[in-house]
Amino acid sequence: MAEGTRSTINPLRALGDYGQSVWLDYIRRDLIISGELQHLVEADGICGVTSNPSIFEKAIGGGADYDDILSAADARGMDSETLYERIAVRDVRDAADVLRPVYERSQGRDGYVSLEVSPKLAHDTRRTLEEARRLWRIVGHPNLMIKVPATPEGVPALRQLIAEGINVNATLLFSQAAYERIAQAYMEGLETRARDAADLSRVASVASFFVSRIDSAVDQLLFQRMQTSDAEQQALLRSVMGKAAIANAKQTYRKYLRLFSGPRWEALAARGARTQRVLWASTSTKNPAYRDVVYVEELIGPETVNTVPPATLDAFRGHGRVRASLTEDVEAADAVMMTLARLGIAMPEVTARLLDDGVRLFAESFDGLLKAVEERGAIASVRG
Repeated sequence: MAEGTRSTINPLRALGDYGQSVWLDYIRRDLIISGELQHLVEADGICGVTSNPSIFEKAIGGGADYDDILSAADARGMDSETLYERIAVRDVRDAADVLRPVYERSQGRDGYVSLEVSPKLAHDTRRTLEEARRLWRIVGHPNLMIKVPATPEGVPALRQLIAEGINVNATLLFSQAAYERIAQAYMEGLETRARDAADLSRVASVASFFVSRIDSAVDQLLFQRMQTSDAEQQALLRSVMGKAAIANAKQTYRKYLRLFSGPRWEALAARGARTQRVLWASTSTKNPAYRDVVYVEELIGPETVNTVPPATLDAFRGHGRVRASLTEDVEAADAVMMTLARLGIAMPEVTARLLDDGVRLFAESFDGLLKAVEERGAIASVRG
């Protein structure tokens, strides 16, 4: 299809022409029962849904969508975590039902809904495994992905879950080194299944690589350095403002292409295995000085997923520009990363801090979520 022809259609659907899947980073009861999710699938080509504690906290605290569960007779006496799980499991099951035709049409490549293990277990391999298995069993849908934080303790959990045939969304990836560990663990899990003569063709995984938070962290460091720099140094600092996240992502995609090629991967692919796609997460623009769809426009490439929140979805539908950007000018991405290193920006330190912050923030959101369940439950009980 010609470039000009692509620009005349819905930009969200046009991403599929470049091999990229669009997932929605949002879930709420009314999205499902109103038919809006179905409409997004049909009109925009949405082919997956991701969730996290922050999303569920806003959904539960934002209205009466879940009062039927919270005011049910057997809800009295239940703790808030059990009630939350009942809410989440119902939403995830129903969203998975909407996406099941996508899952079947794509032969298990798309059509997934993600549900996260408690972020409080991020540093506990054994308990992460136990909760992932339990959620997998309770939801009971093949197009479920269990979200596991990509902490050092999460890596062996992912490896074991893949070996058991449980789909995994490895989340909170910021560093390229962590990405490589997750990709290796995925392949090791598949190799265990292969040795056990188990089916590899219906095991799926994505590596959720966070984008905009990188720029927020690096830009802050660059700005601090500008306060004590001369004019020449300030110009160099300004030249890499807002560029670290995309450069980091492009280098990560290059690692993806290298890792999922060659004899080792080909042996698994011959058994029906599919690559663990990189999923671009945190793609809403945090800095109003940057284009509101920059983290979608600049990361378009084959065998990738971009999960976008509703506001970014609407913005890209309205004025997104589509091109094969992910493999474009990779040398410039390398130059950005080298300049950052020369300026004293240590990316391993930045990404380690972002991982720690991400786990902490999700844990805090989980606490807020449980509080929202308690508060909303009290309101629902009075009304009931």
